[in-house]
Amino acid sequence: MSARARGALLLILVTCLWGSTFAVVKTLGESLSAPVLIAWRFSIAALALLPLLLWRPARAAPPAGLGRPLWRDGLLLGAWLIAGYGTQTVALQTTSANRAAFFTALSVVLVPLWLAVVQRRRLPLTLWAALPLAVAGLALLSWEGGALVVGDAWALACAVTYAGFIVALEGTAHRHAALPFTAVQVLSVTGLAWLWALLASPGELWPPASAWGPLLYLGVAATAVTTLLQTVGQRHVSAAEASLIYALEPVTASAFSYVLLREQIGARGALGGAFVVVATVLSQRAAASPHPETPAVQAENS
Repeated sequence: MSARARGALLLILVTCLWGSTFAVVKTLGESLSAPVLIAWRFSIAALALLPLLLWRPARAAPPAGLGRPLWRDGLLLGAWLIAGYGTQTVALQTTSANRAAFFTALSVVLVPLWLAVVQRRRLPLTLWAALPLAVAGLALLSWEGGALVVGDAWALACAVTYAGFIVALEGTAHRHAALPFTAVQVLSVTGLAWLWALLASPGELWPPASAWGPLLYLGVAATAVTTLLQTVGQRHVSAAEASLIYALEPVTASAFSYVLLREQIGARGALGGAFVVVATVLSQRAAASPHPETPAVQAENS
């Protein structure tokens, strides 16, 4: 199997794990504030990654040193990550899990828009077609769920910030060994989240007993594992191709939301969701070709 195919499979697994988090985060949001939830989620993720960071097979190359470039890139991505996780967690306090998932999926359409702006390229016709289709889909989702609520705006903010993260990750993932780079990202979010929690919820830092099971799942499977797999996967898959795979997220999120929360999407909502998914696929017609592996990456994979 080619490195590109392995990367795509890893990102598909990431997307399925992500889909499960909407229902879990929405449930936890009933007992924990957004900054406290994120702080504990990433603290658990950091602890889960620590043994992997300390233990490496004897035949493996030594990990990259924690020098300034690694910390600089990790802090940059950590800032994008906490913006994405923070806006999504706040959104789920006032909007449904499946609706938030489809709103967040707009990030897939925004990735080629980000790339066009950053690289100063003319917007392709397919992207011009995808944008109004995505907006129409979100309008149908909102219409079915009643008037727009503040959570919808937060979900759209999540889409913007996570699109920025995907683009930033493509530009930095190939520079560093995957495991140390993932650890620095997680540690950056952990520090920022605890600062936010201490300022916003100083008297509510300890979770109730019922929250620990979902927090462990979010921290280990849906944060440590997914961040590592995403970092590895996007070493071989371009940001545009990765965002197309991420279009599966609202579909899996809707399935988990139905099973765990009994949330359902009616006819208008299903049509709106279909519009969003089609828009994400359309937006990828102008996808950039995958970036070639650098010699360092090739050596690490050999």
